[in-house]
Amino acid sequence: MNNVLAVIHTESSLGWGGQEIRILTEARGMLMRGHRVTLLAPAGSEIYPAAKKMGVPAIAIDIAKKNVGAVLAMRRWLAEHASLYDLINTHSSTDSWVVALASATLRDKLPMIRTRHVSTPVNNNAFTTWLYRHATSHVVTTGESLRQQLHRDNGYPLAHMTSVRTGIDLERFQAADKSAMREKLGLADRPTLGVVATLRDWKGHEDLLDAMVAYRAQYPALRDWQLVIVGDGPERERLRAKIALRGLDDCVQLVGNQENVHEWLSTFDIFVLPSYGNEGVPQGIMQAMACGLPVVSTPVGAIAEAVADGRSGILVPKRNPAALAAGLTSLMRDEHKRLAMGAEGFAIATAQFGIDAMIDKMEGVFRRYTGSAS
Repeated sequence: MNNVLAVIHTESSLGWGGQEIRILTEARGMLMRGHRVTLLAPAGSEIYPAAKKMGVPAIAIDIAKKNVGAVLAMRRWLAEHASLYDLINTHSSTDSWVVALASATLRDKLPMIRTRHVSTPVNNNAFTTWLYRHATSHVVTTGESLRQQLHRDNGYPLAHMTSVRTGIDLERFQAADKSAMREKLGLADRPTLGVVATLRDWKGHEDLLDAMVAYRAQYPALRDWQLVIVGDGPERERLRAKIALRGLDDCVQLVGNQENVHEWLSTFDIFVLPSYGNEGVPQGIMQAMACGLPVVSTPVGAIAEAVADGRSGILVPKRNPAALAAGLTSLMRDEHKRLAMGAEGFAIATAQFGIDAMIDKMEGVFRRYTGSAS
């Protein structure tokens, strides 16, 4: 029996974030196990050149928009190449619809697996129900709470879905000496809050700035703490303006996207991510825990499946800068608590967050729909 899987991944998004990183991490992991993987994505997307840089075979196809042209382009490609593959794994709404509609017009169809990365509600109209229940062979969610949400709110059978948490490279994400890393990256050697996330509104960066204003007013001794924001995105200029408006220029740095995220994490004392929507288990949180950092976040999406509240971090209500400030100051004022939570997070990450666990589970899902059970 041939145990090699041949998998197509599709991604219509032009942007860059945890979803795209998950796709490429999974694809490269499958390639390293001897499987065949091909990514289909728009030439103008961020993931297309990133895939080539990471050694993941990628083909440019115009599927950035949900229209007839995209469906026809996908249909032509599948008609010519589908026989070389075992299944197709879609990721965003647009490419899932494009693949589903293109496949509906073909006699020979590949099993379609949909990975759902975020917790945004799914509507219950007949067309979306067809997409999830009939056009899709199986749904993968990036957290168990997302799977339960689709079962509870949309009635999708639990047997039709599997939760597969994103895996991270535990060999790469390890703690390093904070002072040495701050010097290397040009940061002041000061106690540091840090966030790694795409600059989108729902990531809660503005709430974090408001929380900083609150704790700096209540605890002047904490004014020495700095905030480092790693990431880029559509909210950059608005955040820059708010930093100036709040008088935080002296303690907040926007450093943009960074390939050496593991080094930036090593400059932090506390990792914070006050998201209020659209989350699975953010990779930044898992990476931070692997680096031995305590986490302050919110219980949205599947975050609570990674952060053990009161043990490896503190979960606060979303959209609540006052609660966020309280959670942060409880750690900022207590080094022993920070270190203890960081150690607990490291233990959890080491046991649960590795890439191999993700690849094992994805292989299991894929083999169920290819008849190549190992």
